[in-house]
Amino acid sequence: MTEIEIALVKKTWRMFREVNPSVVGDVFYTCLFTYNPSLRKMFPASMNEQYQKLMEMISTIVSRLEKPHEVSHEISELARRHVKYGVRPGHYKLVGKALLWTLQHGLGKDWTPEVETAWLKCYSRLSESMIQATINMHA
Repeated sequence: MTEIEIALVKKTWRMFREVNPSVVGDVFYTCLFTYNPSLRKMFPASMNEQYQKLMEMISTIVSRLEKPHEVSHEISELARRHVKYGVRPGHYKLVGKALLWTLQHGLGKDWTPEVETAWLKCYSRLSESMIQATINMHA
């Protein structure tokens, strides 16, 4: 990612941090479960804690975009936990689609082609790291 893309992701994520995690989480997971209803069974009945975890993890990753090595261990651990929940590599595409949809609709007029490209690169970096970590688990 370029410095400009990193700045765009950080700026737009700050806007989301001002919104209640339950609202952002509910929109994101509703979108995700619409794409694949069978994923709902991977999550607890009450999603409030999950909403908070989602926001915290994205915030951690976004805060260290310039230094991805600082979160590589956390990302690997996250990937390993996700495998235990039943997450497969194909699920990451749906998660990315739900995340981008949530960001696009939440940002409204602030969602520009440049912002979209920046978030696509950010999520691609994250999902590729997580998929690689799961592959390394089995190697």
